[in-house]
Amino acid sequence: MFVDELQDMPRIKGYDVINGVHVPKSLKIGMYNKKWKFHRDLPASQVFAYGTSRYTATVPGPTIEAVHGVDSYITWQNHLPSKHILPWDPTIPTATTSFKMGIPTVVHLHGGIDEPQSDGHSEAWFTKNFKHHGPKWTIKKYHYHNYQHPGTMWYHDHAMGLTRINILAGLMGAYVIQQPNVEGPLGLIYGEEYDRPLVVFDRGFRSDGSIYMNSTGNNPSIHPQWQPEYFGDAIIVNGKAWPYMNVKRRKYRFRIINASNARFFKFFFTNNMTFIHVASDSAYHESPVELHDLLLAPSEIADVIVDFSKSKSKSAILANDAAYPYPSGDPVNEENSKVMKFIINPNHEVQTGHIPQKLITYTPPEISQASNTRYIAFYEYASDIDEPTHLYINGKSFEAPVTEMPRVGTSEIWNIINLTEDNHPLHIHLGLFVVLEQIELVNIEEFKACMMKLNDAIKCKISKYSHGKRTKVVLHEKGWKNVYKMMPGHVIKIFVKFSFIHSNESYPFDATAEPGYVYHCHILDHEDNVMMRPLKFVN
Repeated sequence: MFVDELQDMPRIKGYDVINGVHVPKSLKIGMYNKKWKFHRDLPASQVFAYGTSRYTATVPGPTIEAVHGVDSYITWQNHLPSKHILPWDPTIPTATTSFKMGIPTVVHLHGGIDEPQSDGHSEAWFTKNFKHHGPKWTIKKYHYHNYQHPGTMWYHDHAMGLTRINILAGLMGAYVIQQPNVEGPLGLIYGEEYDRPLVVFDRGFRSDGSIYMNSTGNNPSIHPQWQPEYFGDAIIVNGKAWPYMNVKRRKYRFRIINASNARFFKFFFTNNMTFIHVASDSAYHESPVELHDLLLAPSEIADVIVDFSKSKSKSAILANDAAYPYPSGDPVNEENSKVMKFIINPNHEVQTGHIPQKLITYTPPEISQASNTRYIAFYEYASDIDEPTHLYINGKSFEAPVTEMPRVGTSEIWNIINLTEDNHPLHIHLGLFVVLEQIELVNIEEFKACMMKLNDAIKCKISKYSHGKRTKVVLHEKGWKNVYKMMPGHVIKIFVKFSFIHSNESYPFDATAEPGYVYHCHILDHEDNVMMRPLKFVN
């Protein structure tokens, strides 16, 4: 551990500057099969990587920097080979039945508020040179409006039934929308040296350097390859296993993205330093929150300030203490309990970048304005040997007709009923939401039996069962989120908004267009089999 230096991924501007004015820009970013060195002592690994060329492609991909209100256009180009580098399972709903036609990919900007054609719908996949594409594919050049609030997002593969292996292979990267006139007055840290995305994920490797994924399923007679969760013991940060970073005795800003398939991280510093949490997912808080530890589900983002001048030691290890699967799985071990090491320069530094008492205030949720209330239930199904076979939302496959059809510009109350034993990070495309309450279900087996039979929360008298222990929403997760950890055996009430949070305006594009959007669990192995449902908007 701690022998490879942390990398800052290449930065690509999603805009041009002409006569001092930001103007729209078009980019071409490809997906390439190449060798990547994850660790000094490990042979190079075959990966799939994003980049402007095969030579510049990286894992994770380049950090794309956009400016609020300035359009970015990206043509995502598939240069991948005909055969995948990881095992895939043809028995789950998958983008294609044969890889002889090439590897299907499609790119979703996670947290982006963009037109359906550019959202990276799971069935809008395409193969090399756009030769073959899915039933929902529409355009080659994606249009990112960047008209939303400033913040951190990430882009990643989203192909039907292949998301878990395409991301495992390396297809992910950070995307940041900056808004200088709003963020500048806050005085937070800016600039490449002290403001770093940290893309964190776990991987297993064979001794030859290849990425290891168990090729035998937990129910091999049903799904030959699919496993309910992928875990690897090596913790990767910005493409290096357990890296180190030399830091000055001053404040740094880290935009931490959990890009794991299924691993939750509970981050903490071994020398008791704290995180100053300024934004959750893509949205700033009203005020900073100081934390000693930080729980991040797959796909969640924490934007934090760390002040190394407060350290009494010469180094600090960023560590992890989250059970896997979370919350009731195995405790961490010697390998996956360490993330990276910071080596702190002993010299005193003049501080720049302060932490303001107030950040950004967005429109609070107006519950009385909600136009609809929905019940969204999570189910897991098991085989005769009590191993998971698949997971559904509302007891429906992805192909079943759309049932969630909100009106553009409205808000809704969604009651998420988690009938499983896992914590599921729910991600809603396009919409942002605020968590209102978390209530434990009582007599859950009785309620679950009724739900498995009737699949109707009202008919099963949910009010009779939703009066258990209430869990407060932690302070740094009370704002606008695009992912939230849905606790097992609970009903979580959320207020979902389908308009901009910074202006209350509706979208500058037609959100009712094909192919629509989706919402899903962001444990990728669950999403692929098939804990995902369509989301279609109407006027």
